[in-house]
Amino acid sequence: MKKILLIICMLFPAFAVYGQEESNFTGDKAALLMVHFGTTYDETREKTIEAINAKARTAFPELTLRDAYTSRIVIRRLKERGIEKQTPLEAMLRLRADGFTHVIVQSTTLLDGAEMESLRRDVAAMEGFFKEIRVGSPLLYNVEDCEKVVGIMAARHADAADARQKAHVVLVGHGTYTPATATYSQIDYMFSAKGNPLFHVATIEGYPTFGTMCERLKMAKAKKVTLVPLLFVAGDHASNDIAVDWKEALESEGFQVDCRLEGMGEIPEIQDIYIEHIRFSLHHAPVDIMKKKEAYAAGKD
Repeated sequence: MKKILLIICMLFPAFAVYGQEESNFTGDKAALLMVHFGTTYDETREKTIEAINAKARTAFPELTLRDAYTSRIVIRRLKERGIEKQTPLEAMLRLRADGFTHVIVQSTTLLDGAEMESLRRDVAAMEGFFKEIRVGSPLLYNVEDCEKVVGIMAARHADAADARQKAHVVLVGHGTYTPATATYSQIDYMFSAKGNPLFHVATIEGYPTFGTMCERLKMAKAKKVTLVPLLFVAGDHASNDIAVDWKEALESEGFQVDCRLEGMGEIPEIQDIYIEHIRFSLHHAPVDIMKKKEAYAAGKD
């Protein structure tokens, strides 16, 4: 029994579910840790990761900005080229060693999936080393976020969607094995619900699949297809999976295919959503749902 209780105590912080309550973030020495999956493509890194880091640094001058990468493969390959990047845990340990007491952690991942789960586990392991540490939401965290992104992407690629020419747009995401994959279907639905039936969403490693997307294009009698990354950076997946594999597969099905290899992190309006998530974290503290339930049970609602 003692072993079971010990395991529960060790795992609980990683599985705690959080809400938010109004509480300003003030600290003796505060930092903003921007966390990115990372990329080995220098050009897209400058347009996306470095661009949002710069925007965050300008938006929050009171916070010292540091960054970290979550992809160990990217970190290893960059190190071979003389570029050093830390993991989130390493970056937080460095912040602690440098005397920081308060940290906002903001990821540029799109979904609240596996990458966010990993990040929250790292943060949970470091909570005792800081007076306060808060984790911001990913890009597509709630319905409002999704509606904003749908509107931004529909406006940005409106010229590629033309009913008379039977020209459609397909946004291609990475996909995930977690329940967060449902977010892709939600966005796909929202395009039609918001009056953009020529826009579709598909994923490389999730759902909707290439096959389901292809069938929808055929049912719509589409002739032209523009592929657009639903990815923060237009790196390896965009250059190979989308611009080569998917393009060739669609062409073999008889479609005329064009690719717009722009990472979502390049789009100012998308960057602004992340900035707002950081700002929200500065004024709202995470709340453990179990503590809220205790309060409800005590009649403190």
